[in-house]
Amino acid sequence: MLNTLAVSDFFDEVKNTLLNFNGISDVLDILLVAFVIYAGIKLIRDTKAIQLAKGFLLIIVIYIAVKVFSMEASSYLLSMFFSNLLLVLVVIFSPEIRHALESVGRSSVSSISPFSFKSGESILKQDAANNMINSICRACSDLSDEKVGALIVIERETLLGQIIESGTKIDAELSAEILGNIFFPKAPLHDGAAVIRDFRVCAAGCILPLTRNNDISSSLGTRHRAAIGMSEQSDALVIVVSEETGAISVAEKGNLKRDISDGDLREILNDNFLDDGADKGFFKKKKGSK
Repeated sequence: MLNTLAVSDFFDEVKNTLLNFNGISDVLDILLVAFVIYAGIKLIRDTKAIQLAKGFLLIIVIYIAVKVFSMEASSYLLSMFFSNLLLVLVVIFSPEIRHALESVGRSSVSSISPFSFKSGESILKQDAANNMINSICRACSDLSDEKVGALIVIERETLLGQIIESGTKIDAELSAEILGNIFFPKAPLHDGAAVIRDFRVCAAGCILPLTRNNDISSSLGTRHRAAIGMSEQSDALVIVVSEETGAISVAEKGNLKRDISDGDLREILNDNFLDDGADKGFFKKKKGSK
């Protein structure tokens, strides 16, 4: 258990280290502390825990001010909080701590080296990408079996604000069940497109621009023409399930790959969602593309 001077003791220790510099060991010590702090911030930056961290920092600032102005009553109340600081941190950040330990446990030695260590942010995005791929593949497979039409747009670097505004905003966690409910034939939003942004269902019932390419097959319906048109005007990846045949197709860069299998769909999504895709709108080009 930390005492009421835990925070000030930490800064005193850092100060003493800087004043009594002893060479490479102290450099490594400072770098390790900096790395732990940096990794902690990266871990919680894209989660709700960041709000808790901001509140915690505000309490520290208030505590320092109380100490400076010798406010005894307030100091006593805050000291009760800091006397159990370690326990408070574990309770507040337990999901993030558990997730970090699980990620380290799943990682190889090379993946946690200083040159290839995954930040908490990239780990969370990779988990979200895996969930998205699984959810879309399962939903498309079920919709295909039932011959239920669907149109799914995955936003990449080109922001689709105008497309999103044309539909109904949802902002829901992505799952196969959510997609199944959206495209259920009697659902009010089933005729439009569902837009996925940041691995979440951002909106549904969205209206897409139709392709102006007159060379495409006349057998293609409105959904397929809308998918091609959307992929022509943006870098979005668009998935179509045919209502007539149940066939799954994928449109990208104005090209339509028709009647693909569940495995082909998963491979396409896997090729577009890799770890290094996080710096490119969470996506990367297909392998072998220029």
